Amino acid sequence: MSYAIAGALLFATPHLFSILFPQLRNRMRAQWGEKAWKGLYALASLVGVVLLVLAYRAMGDSAGGEFLYQPWAAGRHLAMLAVLVAFILIGASHGKGYIKHYLQHPFSIGIALWAGSHLLVNGERTLVWLFGSMFVVALADLVFSFARGKRPAIAPNVRSDIIAAVTGLVLYAVFLLGFHPYVLGVPVVG
Repeated sequence: MSYAIAGALLFATPHLFSILFPQLRNRMRAQWGEKAWKGLYALASLVGVVLLVLAYRAMGDSAGGEFLYQPWAAGRHLAMLAVLVAFILIGASHGKGYIKHYLQHPFSIGIALWAGSHLLVNGERTLVWLFGSMFVVALADLVFSFARGKRPAIAPNVRSDIIAAVTGLVLYAVFLLGFHPYVLGVPVVG
């Protein structure tokens, strides 16, 4: 359990620090240098994710872990659809399409959808820490980005949206048919 808490804190803290204190983040980045700042940021986030994965694996060894709430049984199909949309939005964050133009922050919306849908169908304490920390970071980024008026300045094109949709579908297939059943040992289809 302590791995889950430590992992969630190590993952969320650098992200929330950057979201909540952008001027201080910029000063620290200037003082330390871009590479050192990004390296420390990435290291803390990576260690956090590794600790969350270790907590997840330990949960599997202890007969499924402790439930904080009973997941919504009928939510599985809704969660699968939300994850598909999330992957398309994540793909759209790298392009210059209409999706990005209208939603402004498709990456954070995609992560919030992905994490939120997993919270809908998983009630184990460790998974709540894992997906909950990512959900909170994504929501905080959305709230503060909109509050600050942060908008992408792009001339949208349909080609980017098509690429985003194809990218999202490919990612979805890889996670659904490969990563989930063979890496996590949690089949989604079947």
